[in-house]
Amino acid sequence: MEVSQTVYGLPQINQPAPDFDAVTTSGQRTLADYKGKWLILFSHPADFTPVCTTEFMGFARNFEKFQAMNCELLGLSIDSLFAHVAWMRNIKEKFGMAIPFPIIEDIKMDVAKAYGMIHPGAADTQAVRATFFIDPKGVLRAMVYYPMSNGRSIDEFVRLLEAMQTSDANGVATPEGWVQGQPVIVPPPKTAAAAEARAGEGYDYVDWYYSTKSL
Repeated sequence: MEVSQTVYGLPQINQPAPDFDAVTTSGQRTLADYKGKWLILFSHPADFTPVCTTEFMGFARNFEKFQAMNCELLGLSIDSLFAHVAWMRNIKEKFGMAIPFPIIEDIKMDVAKAYGMIHPGAADTQAVRATFFIDPKGVLRAMVYYPMSNGRSIDEFVRLLEAMQTSDANGVATPEGWVQGQPVIVPPPKTAAAAEARAGEGYDYVDWYYSTKSL
């Protein structure tokens, strides 16, 4: 497995995501395989653990939503390929849920280290619950870390992806908790003259720095 390191071995938002070439439950995968699509790469501490099982089922339940948004899913833990396959089969047998996305085998922790998934304060040999949003150009756009003890909200990841795609497509920002159909934030003016003119530009105006509009 070959992985290129970013500065200090940690990824940075709005910089190219660390490359990888890894064995997965669906064969070999590289970052280049996902060019032209969004990718959510997420790590979990270990196979056959209860919180991780609920998270994988949550990702599986939302798989079609992610696909509809041109987004692929890719899991990872510091377990063997055979452990991954056995766990996927167990989830299907015990919970009736098929896992439709690949899982990276990362026994040597190459990908985990490149993406900053190993936090010694949590565990030296397990990846924390880290989630990375990589855009169609291979740029890292968002990172979310959770503690070992608490599962992620997959609904929030669906919402965040939709918000980022909306911002990209329309040159806007989104407020706290934004969901599709709600007003978006217009970028603030960058000059004193533009700030003076903002009130008359037809937006839902609160102040020169805060105006919204509907898409």
